[in-house]
Amino acid sequence: MGKLIALEWKKNRVGRYALGAVVLTAVLALFLFAQCYLGIANDPVTGVPDAAPGTFNITSQVELVSNVCFLIFTCTMLAGCVTSAHKKKTMQLMFTYPVRRVKLLAAQMLAVWLFAFLAMAAAKVLLYGLLFAAGQFLEPDFPMDYTMLAPAIYLQIVCKTVVTVTVSFIAMLMGHLFKSAKATMITSLLLLFVMNGTVGEFSLADNALIPLVLTAAGIACAVLTLVGSETRDVM
Repeated sequence: MGKLIALEWKKNRVGRYALGAVVLTAVLALFLFAQCYLGIANDPVTGVPDAAPGTFNITSQVELVSNVCFLIFTCTMLAGCVTSAHKKKTMQLMFTYPVRRVKLLAAQMLAVWLFAFLAMAAAKVLLYGLLFAAGQFLEPDFPMDYTMLAPAIYLQIVCKTVVTVTVSFIAMLMGHLFKSAKATMITSLLLLFVMNGTVGEFSLADNALIPLVLTAAGIACAVLTLVGSETRDVM
């Protein structure tokens, strides 16, 4: 499986996605620094940060923007590496390899999942680290509710990254069913509303049940994508 995953990274030129992840992280770092320390989120009249419900501290700010951006990033990878392979019929060639179809598909999905997980986790560590370091010299507009010296922040990064990357499999299944990369991207936008939407003062991001349900749904969608792949006709 490891060799198949490495082959998928090479075939899909994972270097371009790595560059994209670096650029995305840099943009998020600039945005979050400006939001937390330069006052771009402050109300011009009151000078108080004008944040959405449930996003009144630095942790929630980092989680909101990183989850949104990296969910789209992961779905873009899935659309390019998995869905497009079916649409362009390149999977026909892969299915001639002396390897079971289910193993090939699983390798494709794991290749994207592992890369997206590592990219997102590394980005979050850098974002949290930057804001924490800046907080030693500047006064943040949002409460500094974490420390890089505590293991809890790293456990949170791992858990929330697993949720976000796994949820992207829901979008992948939609693209698989409709034979369209566009369906993958549209579904990812709908997932963003479910994961981060607010109704009045109620924030879906604060509901612990939502991530659990979506993670289970993501795993189920990954399994459904693999089920029947040995006998299913190539798109």
